[in-house]
Amino acid sequence: MRRRAGIVALELWLPLLVVALWWTLTANSDSLFWPPLGEILEQVREEFISSKVEENLLPSLGHLFAGFAIASVAGVLLGLLLGLNRWVRALVEPVVHFLRSLPPPALLPFAIVAFGIGSAMKIWVIAFAAFFPILLNTIDGVRGRDPATIEVARAYRVPAWPRFTGIIVPAALPQIFAGLRVGLQTALLLMVVSELVASTGGIGFVILQSQQIFATSTMWAGIVVLGVLGYLLNWAFGQIERRVLAWYFTTHEVAVR
Repeated sequence: MRRRAGIVALELWLPLLVVALWWTLTANSDSLFWPPLGEILEQVREEFISSKVEENLLPSLGHLFAGFAIASVAGVLLGLLLGLNRWVRALVEPVVHFLRSLPPPALLPFAIVAFGIGSAMKIWVIAFAAFFPILLNTIDGVRGRDPATIEVARAYRVPAWPRFTGIIVPAALPQIFAGLRVGLQTALLLMVVSELVASTGGIGFVILQSQQIFATSTMWAGIVVLGVLGYLLNWAFGQIERRVLAWYFTTHEVAVR
């Protein structure tokens, strides 16, 4: 308990210090660009916690989780296939590298034409952007497996499916989770970008609309919500990762010692 409390204290002291300084330095501010923190937090409550939560926050979360889920399932499954089969990988690699080199924001005009300005467009853009980090990390994780372990399994005549689920997938999981973490951050970024264009709701829409009408308190409120959301998503992902890869972290800590 003392160790956990110490870790929490180490994580929280700097954010609390920043908030205290921000509150103190802007308490009496009359600047249009640097409104008081108390005013910003009041806008957070009004725009993202009160009755407007269904208009400004929940759509963004829905698009984020839907796009990330699609990218995760497609990226991991296709990555396992390409990592295991070099012939299939050689066939599709040029297309994969071509598509991943396209900046997702540049595809927004196409997405609007193809899917309209509703949720389908935003989910597609998020899924497209988050797909490639997950795919490439999964491929690298499968290809980076220890060949000696596979040869030993073959020597003992371990069937293909148990060899795949018991050796290949666990060996690739740390790299897969690394790709999922990058994909989640990419999905959060594209969630905002997709709401800056032809949108009628969401966090990105609130930020852009507030900037255009010089409602800087509301604009900063959206930015604060994005920061908190990014932190919470990263924390939740880390908790899941620590539980799923407990064996990996334990082994790593023992090896370091």
